[in-house]
Amino acid sequence: MPPRPNPLVDALPATIPFVAPERTERETGMAFEARLGANEGNFGAAPAATAAMARAAREAVRNYPDPESWALREALATRLGVAMEEIVVGPGIDGLLGLIVRIFAREGDAVVTSLGAYPTFNYHVAGYGRRLATVPYRDDREDLDALAATARAENAAIVYVSNPDNPMGTWWDAAAIDAFCDAVPERTLIVLDEAYGETAPAGTLPPVDTARPNLIRLRSFSKAYGLAGLRCGYAFGTQALIAPFDKVRDHFGVNVMAQAAALASLGDRDWLAGTLGKIAAARDEIARIGGDNGLTALPSATNFVTLDCGRDGNHAMAVLKGLMDGGVFVRKPMAPVLDRCIRVSVGRPEELAHFATTLPIALAQARGDA
Repeated sequence: MPPRPNPLVDALPATIPFVAPERTERETGMAFEARLGANEGNFGAAPAATAAMARAAREAVRNYPDPESWALREALATRLGVAMEEIVVGPGIDGLLGLIVRIFAREGDAVVTSLGAYPTFNYHVAGYGRRLATVPYRDDREDLDALAATARAENAAIVYVSNPDNPMGTWWDAAAIDAFCDAVPERTLIVLDEAYGETAPAGTLPPVDTARPNLIRLRSFSKAYGLAGLRCGYAFGTQALIAPFDKVRDHFGVNVMAQAAALASLGDRDWLAGTLGKIAAARDEIARIGGDNGLTALPSATNFVTLDCGRDGNHAMAVLKGLMDGGVFVRKPMAPVLDRCIRVSVGRPEELAHFATTLPIALAQARGDA
């Protein structure tokens, strides 16, 4: 009898939490003219980062990466004002989320998240045999009170919150996040995903404080820093929470070029400020395009804008398909109520111009006018 997966893996559906645009291009034979669906850094990376990648390429062909990510952690520790031992670097937030579920929850434990929140987290929860408990959004924001209450009621091992939020782009201020953390039992690990922290308004992120014993915060170089393809993110919290990562992580999981580019990006604050200005301008342009076509833009603290298509999920899906047919890659929330919307990442002026041309055609097709 040939080898078989263990019963847990054998029972899982064969699914990919993120269907990349490349797959659609392969299936349709058509290349997208505007890639506005993955919330990547469409404005590129800092010149210092690209130069660092070029230098690191020579090292990457002969050396393994630093398994401790020492230089990057040292720079992050200085930037955050914490100890190096309170930081772990990993292959993007996605990889760190898998480790968090593996380390801090046992098989069958309850893990709490919002219904419709980041699907890769749910993927890891299912993959490790943990039990997912979900809470609906309220007014297009994650319901912090309900999440805390559910964590208490379920005796949860982990509760996950993203702030700013994906897929809606909404956010809570730091005081609300602090109150939420106070309401969660100390035995429950709070996973605060701040992938979009750089693009959020002042007062969104709580001050860095690693004293809270049940809080891990996650950040990324994929969004504002434009390094999505290199896969580099980090987590920080108390040393007691961070130390277990070294017991199970892939110590060569963050490659030479990723470490070099991330380190160089941290040092170019002027470039980051300019990119944040471009992101804000592109958000305004997406909202304008949506408004010109009768769609309502939700306020956004991220590098994307969620547009309310004004009807139900089927209508929004028809709009999405019309945009895809027109060469515009976008995504949409899939949970009930949220699924009335599409999500459009910021992009370069030519990409948004193509979106502006294609959207009215997609809307007409979705209404049956064309």
